[in-house]
Amino acid sequence: MVTEFKKVTPGEINILAKLAHDIWNEYWGIILSQDQIDYMVEKFQSQEAIKKQNDEENYTYYFIDENNRHIGYFGISEHAGYLFLSKLYISKGFRRRGIGGKAFEKIKNITAEKGYREIRLTVNKHNENTIKAYKKWGLTIIDSAVTDIGQGFVMDDYIMGYKL
Repeated sequence: MVTEFKKVTPGEINILAKLAHDIWNEYWGIILSQDQIDYMVEKFQSQEAIKKQNDEENYTYYFIDENNRHIGYFGISEHAGYLFLSKLYISKGFRRRGIGGKAFEKIKNITAEKGYREIRLTVNKHNENTIKAYKKWGLTIIDSAVTDIGQGFVMDDYIMGYKL
């Protein structure tokens, strides 16, 4: 299996939004309510939201492809002093096969190429499997945050970091 990482072009945002919708609905049901999933997909991963992130918020998205098939994606943005890993999602049938680790290696390479020495991310405190994976990759919990995202919903997250 050949895993590749391809930058999402403006013409592919609709494909990314569909992939995000499918993964989020499959993944988050064990942690979040369907109402919160629907709200968060619309707010953060709809075509309009992704376009705005690309155009106004310095985001770059990448497809994770295996054998020329989109099986996941990640999104990054540049901040003062660090690269922020905003999203890293892999379709259900492709998890636990080392693909996330390969994606994190790619993210580390991008971080170094851009001249940053640190990666930060947020992860839901109840997302135990993902927290375990991040710790295995060398990330550590550096803080926590509860963020009001509107409509009565909050994100209750750990902030994790990785030093290059």
